Amino acid sequence: MTEPPDEFAWIDRLRPLSRGDPRALGLVDDAAVIPGREGHELVVSVDAIVEGVHFLVGEAPDVVARRLLRTSLSDLAAKTAEPFGYFLLTAWPNDRSWDYRDAFIRGLAEDGEAFGVALLGGDTVGTPGPMTVSATVMGWCPKGQTLLRSGARPGDLLVVCGVIGDGWLGLRAARGEIDDPSGCLANHYRTPRPLFELRPLLRRWARAAADVSDGLVADAGHLARASGLGLELDLALMLISPGGLAWCASQDDQVEARVALATGGDDYAIVCAVDPRHEMDFKRGSAALGVPAATVGVFDTASDVRLRFGGQAARTAKPGWSH
Repeated sequence: MTEPPDEFAWIDRLRPLSRGDPRALGLVDDAAVIPGREGHELVVSVDAIVEGVHFLVGEAPDVVARRLLRTSLSDLAAKTAEPFGYFLLTAWPNDRSWDYRDAFIRGLAEDGEAFGVALLGGDTVGTPGPMTVSATVMGWCPKGQTLLRSGARPGDLLVVCGVIGDGWLGLRAARGEIDDPSGCLANHYRTPRPLFELRPLLRRWARAAADVSDGLVADAGHLARASGLGLELDLALMLISPGGLAWCASQDDQVEARVALATGGDDYAIVCAVDPRHEMDFKRGSAALGVPAATVGVFDTASDVRLRFGGQAARTAKPGWSH
């Protein structure tokens, strides 16, 4: 049996991912130094993904790396932060060869370049259990402008930027459980796109926002609860992709189908609270940026989240993914 790759040789291979950022200290120290940025606040988020839970066993390592970085960065997109760097934790099973790890690095390098983020440090360990990787991502927001989950007001509209259901359907497609001739559903699951292009629009018109990672019902509920409000959400108004519509058409119960899409998670759309006076400006602006947007609900002074499908009530025992 060959020896597992050495920790410090691994760090040597990671060094180009720092992209020359002086905050990384060349990845030769055991910390990074991040100076403050005048007039800005630092926004930090951490996510972890586990083999067999958040990505498929046997998934291509470059895809695992890109999925990790993109799902982590999606939190910063919802906060309207400008990303600049991340810390990486890798817990490797001993059977992961240099070829596997180098492919993982290639995925990080590709998306590090695409999103302008540098590796600033981290840690690597071995594990007898499933592969686990984590990214702590960081970005800057102008002081006082970080968009939180709280901030919605009674009468604000619940607007979703992006389609709903492709993440959940994409996982099923990647498993071979449903047809996906174009591969669009599986690609959405494997490499979702953080919606940074919406940053100026969200800063101008949104009062609260979150990314849709756990499911639309769950994440819209997070906004309502953080704002001390209730919410009525109409599942008939969600934007659904052609692949999602085709799947819905194959289902006997359309209400159950919509509930499944709205609670499945992994969409990485952005859900936000918008003043009704700015609804059309917001949605036109989002469409102009290539991200379709739909009004799907309204915040109120009730204490719960109520679902409907057009004129009929809808119910679910589970609003979204839970660990």
